[in-house]
Amino acid sequence: MREAASSPEALVRAVRAAGISDERLLQAVRATPREAFVPTGHRAHAYQDVPVPIGHGQVTTQPSLSAMMIEGLDLSGDEHVLEVGTGTGFQTALLARSAADVVTIEMWPDIAHRARRNLARQGVRNVESRIGDGSGGVPDRAPYDAIIVSAAFPEVPAPLVGQLRLGGRLVQPIGPGGREQVVSFLRTATGLERRRMVTPAHFVRLRGQYGFPS
Repeated sequence: MREAASSPEALVRAVRAAGISDERLLQAVRATPREAFVPTGHRAHAYQDVPVPIGHGQVTTQPSLSAMMIEGLDLSGDEHVLEVGTGTGFQTALLARSAADVVTIEMWPDIAHRARRNLARQGVRNVESRIGDGSGGVPDRAPYDAIIVSAAFPEVPAPLVGQLRLGGRLVQPIGPGGREQVVSFLRTATGLERRRMVTPAHFVRLRGQYGFPS
């Protein structure tokens, strides 16, 4: 039992308990050792379904919450995805194993460099990592089939809407930071259409030109 509680299978169980039944996504969780993506001092908590601090007042997204957000993108495996907020790269790895490729952007250089090392050590190659203001997206790699935003703002920033292709999906925590509804949207000819509320959650604020002031 002890081994099972300190392995990816513990997170697979937590993700299943959160209502995730997509076998591709569950396999991505199984294939991604979270201990390789959390700071050394928090390795003991790697396979607990909890966020961990990563510096600059940031925390990782709880694994089951990451899975719920990824499920909200309805990925089939051939999508070009934008991730706003790389963190330590665990969610990035799940996305990379669920889509064709991922462009991820992180505002803190030291966190971004750490994530790049983590991903490289795990052999995750279909990721392009950027450092910068994620609230403005990554326009030179648009359009995207799916966008996931790992920080909260009361609305979806206009640049992200513009970088999402027609028919594309976007998942973002909508709220002031600290008390949100994670919402799944569909890009239509007239803008974003709200599809469903994925889950209530608590997120750090989205900072940047199109978010909260840094």
